[in-house]
Amino acid sequence: MATTIQQSFQQLKANLEITGLQGSTVSTRQTNVREVMEAGMDVLDSFLTGSYARSTMIAPLKEADIDVFVVLDPRYYHHYNGQNGGQAGLLDLVKRTLLKTYTRTPDISRNGQAVTIRFDDFMVDVIPGFYRQGGGYLIANSITNSWIETDPKKHVELITASNKAHSGDLVPLVKMIKGWNRSHSSYFRSFHLEVLALAILNTVTITDFPSGARFYFDKGRALIKTKNPDPAGYGGDIGGYINTRDKIEEAERRFQSAYERATKAEGYATQGHVSHAVDMWGKIFGDYFPAYN
Repeated sequence: MATTIQQSFQQLKANLEITGLQGSTVSTRQTNVREVMEAGMDVLDSFLTGSYARSTMIAPLKEADIDVFVVLDPRYYHHYNGQNGGQAGLLDLVKRTLLKTYTRTPDISRNGQAVTIRFDDFMVDVIPGFYRQGGGYLIANSITNSWIETDPKKHVELITASNKAHSGDLVPLVKMIKGWNRSHSSYFRSFHLEVLALAILNTVTITDFPSGARFYFDKGRALIKTKNPDPAGYGGDIGGYINTRDKIEEAERRFQSAYERATKAEGYATQGHVSHAVDMWGKIFGDYFPAYN
């Protein structure tokens, strides 16, 4: 319950957070997974990546993926590069390695670029990769039988630097945008929304969360229709999954609807109709947003 717009957004911010106990569980679980990989394969490095590492993960934890990146000895690359089952074979090897320890886990499966361990409370994605000559990493794409160039550590650095430049307000705003997306069928990939935030908010100041959200939806209407390159500089369109006219139009429609509702909410607030404003923000952020008291 809240009686002001500021209180509502502070409660929204709190509702999106992973709890301390959940964070402790994640820390223990990912450490154990990394130890299993290091015991079963020749691992040069391992680290957390994804939204958890970038501090942009949102509740509930049960719907979250914890990403563990494992840098393997290059001999595995040479063994599976176009032979011995290729990229899928490499992921299958990782799966077999994990199955030796996680024998009672509900499910362990191979997907496009990772092996997913489905625990009862949340999922862990193990992403095998290799050091890339010249910097960054190579990860296996078992769907296209190819290697993807990426640098998840750079992504963490970029989000951290941008959040600092915005006095700590970028990460909470990104989480709010992710809350909007999840409340409306998760049409967009969460990392895509983060990449858009880096571009949209690059040269502006976040004065408050309501105007920041409205500004994001406003500028996003145009950006969602264009290519959104990997901010780490490895090329590729982060939004490439939105690849048909229908998908692009649906993406634009969702941003347009959110922008119109945000504009109405700000208008209600300016007129002193706080309850109407809170109700309108609730239509954007769903159950994450508190009801007006």
